[in-house]
Amino acid sequence: MKGPTGGRWSGHTRSPARPWAGGPVALALGLLLVVPGCYAPQLVVLKSGLDSLRVQVDTLAVRDSISMRVIAGIRHDLSEQRDILLSTRAATGSTTQEQSEQMSRLEAKLDEVMARFNQIQKTAEPVSAAPGAPDPNQLYDQASQDLTQGRYPLALQEFREYVQRFPTFDLADNAQYGVGECFYAQSKFDSAAVEYEKVEQQYPQGDKVPAALWKLALCREKLGQAGQARKTMEDLVKRYPLSGEAQLARDRLGAAKHR
Repeated sequence: MKGPTGGRWSGHTRSPARPWAGGPVALALGLLLVVPGCYAPQLVVLKSGLDSLRVQVDTLAVRDSISMRVIAGIRHDLSEQRDILLSTRAATGSTTQEQSEQMSRLEAKLDEVMARFNQIQKTAEPVSAAPGAPDPNQLYDQASQDLTQGRYPLALQEFREYVQRFPTFDLADNAQYGVGECFYAQSKFDSAAVEYEKVEQQYPQGDKVPAALWKLALCREKLGQAGQARKTMEDLVKRYPLSGEAQLARDRLGAAKHR
């Protein structure tokens, strides 16, 4: 989404592809077709599949960016493994004490895998707002709407609340940029410059830095600080040469040379 001065208001997140759904489940589904006479060899196959499943879970690097759909899908596959294992045991019966012990060991191994995965899942829970806090997306959207419709004091309050409550969220740099936009729209260029500088200071890796540098340069022009404005534009072109704001700065610098 573009802001009122060309900045992008929101980003997009991507959910990774589901890494290994179907492998262990397909293996276990094949056991449903096995006749009782082939029960012992199939235990070996099932054990191998479970060993592979445990290795995959052990080596799975769960990040905050992994969507909950992937986690839920993997957990569903593990549940299917348990159900198929129990169904196979019921269908074949306890023919020998050895087979019964093997099945018990396999069930214990599956329980271990599921317990370990549940532990990983707990560490992968996404960061959420504190209890009682407003929904961050709704707060940001409302602030953007108020800014677009000229309700600058209200938008300023909402953007600042977002930065204060959710400083580590994806749109925190956008919200800080929005604070500067509220002042710029009211021609309060000195205050706007201070807020635009905070975008780079507090979120140096954020995608709003080029836009903030461009608007900072414009503020300095408005304040009669031509030298600082030119330096800011040159810095923008050097650091972010492929950005749209860099092209605007090039045009501005080129026009200044021909005056």
